[in-house]
Amino acid sequence: MKLCNTLTRKKEELKPIKKGVIGLYTCGPTVYHYAHIGNLRTYIFEDLLKRTLIYNGFKVRHVMNITDVGHLTSDQDTGEDKMEVGAKRENKSAWNIAKFYTKAFQQDIKKLNILPPDIWCKATSHIKEQIELIKQLEKKRCTYKTEDGIYFDTSKLKDYGKLARLDTQGLQEGARIDIKGKKHKTDFALWKFSPKDGKRQMEWKSPWGTGFPGWHIECSAMAQKYLGNPFDIHCGGIDHIPVHHTNEIAQTEAATGKPLANIWMHGAFLIDKEGKMSKSRGDMLTLAAVEEKNYDPLAYRYLCLTTHYRVPLTFSWEALDGAKNALNHLREKVRELKSSGKTKKVAIYLQQFKEAINDDLNTPVALASVWDVMKDSNLTDADKKGIIKEADKIFRLNLTKKPKEEKIPAAVHKLAKERATARENKDWKKSDELREKIKQLGYAIEDTETNFRIRKQ
Repeated sequence: MKLCNTLTRKKEELKPIKKGVIGLYTCGPTVYHYAHIGNLRTYIFEDLLKRTLIYNGFKVRHVMNITDVGHLTSDQDTGEDKMEVGAKRENKSAWNIAKFYTKAFQQDIKKLNILPPDIWCKATSHIKEQIELIKQLEKKRCTYKTEDGIYFDTSKLKDYGKLARLDTQGLQEGARIDIKGKKHKTDFALWKFSPKDGKRQMEWKSPWGTGFPGWHIECSAMAQKYLGNPFDIHCGGIDHIPVHHTNEIAQTEAATGKPLANIWMHGAFLIDKEGKMSKSRGDMLTLAAVEEKNYDPLAYRYLCLTTHYRVPLTFSWEALDGAKNALNHLREKVRELKSSGKTKKVAIYLQQFKEAINDDLNTPVALASVWDVMKDSNLTDADKKGIIKEADKIFRLNLTKKPKEEKIPAAVHKLAKERATARENKDWKKSDELREKIKQLGYAIEDTETNFRIRKQ
C-alpha cells in the first residue's frame, strides 16, 4: 500500500510502526457552525483511507479532535474565538453551541457512511494535557511571554516550516507583527490570556495566568495522549499545511525530540466558480441544504470518488446531478443481477480494484473498474455481485443494500402506467409529458430493461 506523504512530497510504501496496527489522527471540526460540503470532502477522503487500511487487514486506532475552544478568526493569533462568535450569533452559551454543532457534525458523517473515530477528544476536556505540554516547551526554553499570552519561538527550530516548505527568512523580513511583544512573524500562541476588560465564557487558570489554549497545542497534546509519538498517519485539509500542521510539528518535536507522525496526508479543496468553498467567504452549502434539493447524501460521496483526493474538485449542481444519476444507474444495475455460476475473472477484477485503491487511494480508477465489471458479459451475475460487494466495503455507496420500500401514491402509479402504454405505442411526446407530471408530484421514474421504477426525488 502506497500513500503520498506531504512531508516528503513522495509516494511511500506504508510501513506501520507496530505490525498490523495503524495509529491515525484526523483533524476534526471547529464546532461553532455547521460543516459545509467542502469540509465534508476531507472527512470522506479520510474515511476512504481508514476503510482501505481495514481492507488490507490493519487494525486502525483512529482519533479525531473536536475543537471547541481556541481557534481564532485569524491564523495570526488575533481576532475572536470562533466559539464566542457562534455564541453571539445565536445568543447561546459557547458550551451549548459546541454541543449542538458537534451533534450536527456526527449526524452528517453518519449520513455519508463515514466511520466514526474510536476516540472523540474535545479540546476543553484536555486542558490539563495542553498545559503540561506547554510546561515541557517552557523547560526547553522554546517559549516567551507577551502581554497577550505565551508564545512558541519558532527560531529555536532550524527546520521550522518543513511540512509546507516555508521560506521562513523571507516571511520574517519586513513582516508586520500585529501582536505587541511577538518576536517573529511565524511565532504562535500556546496560551492566550483572557482580556483584562472582560470575562470569556471559556477560560481556565494556568501557571501563566487565566486564559485559554492556542489552537495548535490541542492536537499535539491529544494525539500524544492517545497515540504516542511518533504515530503512523496524520490527516487533514490542505489548508492545514502552512500553519496548523506546521505548528503541531514544531511544538511536538521541540518538546519530545521525536516526530509527531511519520506520514502526513492532505485532501484538496472543493471549489466552485468563485474558488475555494469557505465559511469566511459566506459559503455555507451544508449537507442538509443538499438533502433539501432531494439529493441522497451518498450522491455527494459518489461525486467525491470521481476525483482523486489530492486534486481540487469542482462542485456544481450539474456535477451533482451527474453523480446522482450515475449512482442510481449503478444501483439499479446491481439490483437486476441474478445469482448463477462462476468464472475465473473475479480474482483479476478484485486485484485491479485493490491495486487502484492501494495506489494512494486512486478512487477514479477503482470506480472505473467497477463499471468495467458491470459491462463484462463474460462474468456471471453472481460474480458481479461478489465483486461489487467487495468494492463497496470501501466505497460505501450502499450498492447491494435493498432500498426501503416507498409507498407510491395511486395517482403517480396511474401516470406511470399511462406512460408505459405511451412508450409501447412509441408516443414519445406523451411519454415525456407524463414523466414531467410525475416529476411535478415529487417523484422520478427510471426505465429498466424490463419495466420501470418509481422513486421519491
